[in-house]
Amino acid sequence: MSANDRILLSTPHMSGNEQKYINEAFETNWIAPLGPNVDLFEKEISEYVGSKGAAAISSGTAGIHLALDLLGVKSGDTVFCSSLTFIASANPILYCGAIPVFIDSERESWNMSPVALEKAFKEAEETNTLPKAVIVVNLYGQSADMDPIQEICNRYNVPIVEDAAESLGATYKDKMSGTIGKYGIFSFNGNKIITTSGGGMLVSDDTEALSRARFLATQARDQAPHYQHSKMGYNYRMSNILAGVGRAQLEVLDERVNARREVFDRYKIAFSEIDAIEMMPEAEFGRSTRWLTALTINPEKTTIKPMDLINYLNEHNIEARPVWKPLHLQPLFDGIKYFTHGEESISDYLFYNGVCLPSGSNMTVEQQLRVIEQVKKCFVSESAKI
Repeated sequence: MSANDRILLSTPHMSGNEQKYINEAFETNWIAPLGPNVDLFEKEISEYVGSKGAAAISSGTAGIHLALDLLGVKSGDTVFCSSLTFIASANPILYCGAIPVFIDSERESWNMSPVALEKAFKEAEETNTLPKAVIVVNLYGQSADMDPIQEICNRYNVPIVEDAAESLGATYKDKMSGTIGKYGIFSFNGNKIITTSGGGMLVSDDTEALSRARFLATQARDQAPHYQHSKMGYNYRMSNILAGVGRAQLEVLDERVNARREVFDRYKIAFSEIDAIEMMPEAEFGRSTRWLTALTINPEKTTIKPMDLINYLNEHNIEARPVWKPLHLQPLFDGIKYFTHGEESISDYLFYNGVCLPSGSNMTVEQQLRVIEQVKKCFVSESAKI
């Protein structure tokens, strides 16, 4: 690799053992969806995170959709959802014909604010519009503060769907991310901490519900000698080949988490001398995977805006991106209710001031030092203009 090759945000990092499981699928002719790799991948994921079961599916989005379907979410229902997240967290609400209500973040974790959630529930109770579910997102590899969130949801008897797409391997106190809500969802998209190229996993302690999820995910085909369908289903199952890739990736998950944490720590030390840069905090209640290194640029301490830095890095062949644009600011959700943590929106602040830097576990130290050098040069060049 040339010293000037483009440095990407987060690329797949193969373990070297993927071909073994792929070859087994070919040798046994388990090419179509389902097969031994799927069964074993489900078993291995559930053992790793400590859930009673898991269902391998085509994407994290499919997992959220199935979870909402299992909870009986239908047209006209309300579903609360974290606002600071990728749109895939909320699109399944629309698939069900339901209405999203967005909840702000807190600064400590960048995830759902219990304060804002309490506000939303109080209004919903007063207007007799309690939600059918709450989708809590664990952003950039870090769990939300689940105890107060769970206490609020339990008080109103509303189940939690834990969108842990970005946080496989993270912890909340003594539990693994994705195992605290009624359902948890992981993503194995190409940029995630481990990948199956494309795919996801639905986990739960309700194994009977997971059986229903598998049924729905295979076009809801009834037990009959002919093709019979009594309920609408989906084509959401993972292929046996991709599950083989996932099994090999899972073997090195802990290594990948440690590598990304090392990347974050290297950035944190390097940028400690830049007063305007504030790294995404790690909440005291758990361990983040640091899937992506995210930071904010304090607008009171510099004239540099996030897009200034992103564009500067792009000119030097380095990919960086803004923090997720909150869903309540998306044109698709114009007019949807949004509850803030305080008088001002935390999610808005993080979006307008946030940047994600290259964070791949296969990024070399030399590549990261190149990113660090260019970030520093950007701030030094701006200071020289003042």
